[in-house]
Amino acid sequence: MKVMVVGSGGREHAIIKKLKENKTIDTIYALPGNGGIAADACCVAIGAKDIDAQVKFAVENGIDFAVVAPDDPLVLGAVDALEAAGIRCFGPRANAAIIEGSKVFSKNLMKKYGIPTAAYEVFEDAESALSYLETAPIPTVVKADGLALGKGAIVAMTREEAIDAVRSMMEDKIFGDSGSRVVIEEFLEGPEVSVLSFTDGKTVIPMVSSMDHKRAHDNDEGLNTGGMGTIAPNPYYTPEMADRCMQEIFLPTIEAMQKEGRPFKGCLYFGLMLTKDGPKVIEYNCRFGDPETQVVLPLLESDLFEIMQAVAEERLTAEDVKFSDGSACCVILASDGYPQKYASGFEITVDEGIDGEVYIAGAKLADGKLLSAGGRVLGVTATADSLPQAIERAYAAVPHVRFENAYYRKDIGQRALKAL
Repeated sequence: MKVMVVGSGGREHAIIKKLKENKTIDTIYALPGNGGIAADACCVAIGAKDIDAQVKFAVENGIDFAVVAPDDPLVLGAVDALEAAGIRCFGPRANAAIIEGSKVFSKNLMKKYGIPTAAYEVFEDAESALSYLETAPIPTVVKADGLALGKGAIVAMTREEAIDAVRSMMEDKIFGDSGSRVVIEEFLEGPEVSVLSFTDGKTVIPMVSSMDHKRAHDNDEGLNTGGMGTIAPNPYYTPEMADRCMQEIFLPTIEAMQKEGRPFKGCLYFGLMLTKDGPKVIEYNCRFGDPETQVVLPLLESDLFEIMQAVAEERLTAEDVKFSDGSACCVILASDGYPQKYASGFEITVDEGIDGEVYIAGAKLADGKLLSAGGRVLGVTATADSLPQAIERAYAAVPHVRFENAYYRKDIGQRALKAL
């Protein structure tokens, strides 16, 4: 079997390492991959958004199965194009990936089908949005309609911050056309939970829950990032809450997409807020979360490739998907200065026998050396029987991975421990 994974980050490295456990797979290609992924897959210099080149490569190289991991190619129709060329795929088609590709679509879907979410208004021009903000409740949340590298949602604690968010999105175009429309929504409070799920369009099987840490610095201070670390499972997500989410959110979402003629096949990510009024959807993602994948997949005991094939063939109901009862913690090592200005090009060294998994996100190979080449450089993940043990093991492993200007949070998982 030849498998192709589209993407280049820590998420893709985690997926590839898990796929390698399946003995029917002979070769894994990563398009484009990165310097660290090159140790586990054949990296091919084809960009994640270069769909024509992906299809050409898949056909010419006899690819049996493709995993399209990032949001951009999914929204642009990579799965549609690959399937049209006869390549089986894991991932939603473009008409289903819109659930992440357009905040306006997803909010309207939830409103239509009674799926709990924050109250909201949609604006197509800055003038009307700014007029609304004159009397809108504060704090509020301003979201760009389209994809924005996970940074298109701004929590505005003051009216001035909300106004600045609208101006930067709609007038300054900091997210390009993604900010042509904005959603301004109610500010929700409560613990956040990420729940990734496998779905074949009819059956939905949630994965183990997780907790992301978005802020750059300890104590949840500093700028929002793509994620500085994760733990799983999330202690706020009790079995009772899981049952409630299945009935009120997960199944209704899958059924709503079916009714809209947009069956969702792949990994559907539910970003939830557990409010005093019950669980509500903050966002949907049409793919595995990053860095949530780096704690969820290490706890998966079933064969990932078999599950992905079952999803593609719409026979997920027959799959026995099992997760460990243990816990996992991932600490992200970033370049100091991220998410703003930072330096790259420093050699990464990983000690032999490190007690944990290292997932490379931003690195390149040069003269046989692995060099940092991004803001979030890598993730160090450890698993254990309990969450305190997993956190302890992850932080014990961190000093065994080194590069100049490495920065990481020292408090990943502390919020979760308080909940325990």
